[in-house]
Amino acid sequence: MTREVRHPLPLYRQVVPPEWIDYNGHLSEGYYSVAFGFATDGLMEATGLHADYRAATGGTLYTVEAHVRFLREVAEGAHLAIRSRVLGSFARRLHFAHEMYVVEGPGAEPAPDAEPVATTELLALHVDRKQGRSVPFPEPVRERHAGLVEAAPPWAGRAVGAPPR
Repeated sequence: MTREVRHPLPLYRQVVPPEWIDYNGHLSEGYYSVAFGFATDGLMEATGLHADYRAATGGTLYTVEAHVRFLREVAEGAHLAIRSRVLGSFARRLHFAHEMYVVEGPGAEPAPDAEPVATTELLALHVDRKQGRSVPFPEPVRERHAGLVEAAPPWAGRAVGAPPR
């Protein structure tokens, strides 16, 4: 019996354009982060940190830490679907992750047993640009984030190990 997993945030979708392809013939490493950045924008939109909020309050997210894992090559023209997960919600911080999948076409969902082609785990601060410092999330936004918290996937919390001595 397959258990359906609830993912409350919308998928970010992107078709890999030719200019994102590197000299090895696949998605260049920097563009994985560009696509993940657009997925973060989608997470912000879906949780109340949209353009109107930013204009009215000066509040936004600044990513302060990220760990990207490149797991499979991605070809030009591939249809990407990026799933976002909130892993932790705190007064001034948001811990979240994105999983990038190659899907069959526009609007296609990743199969329940699909393996991601890349993942990223991020920590962001809520910053008031006018004050130039981190500030607490407004309560409705913090509550929205808290209501979205999911269990961390098995790959979260990893780090690049210390170099051998």
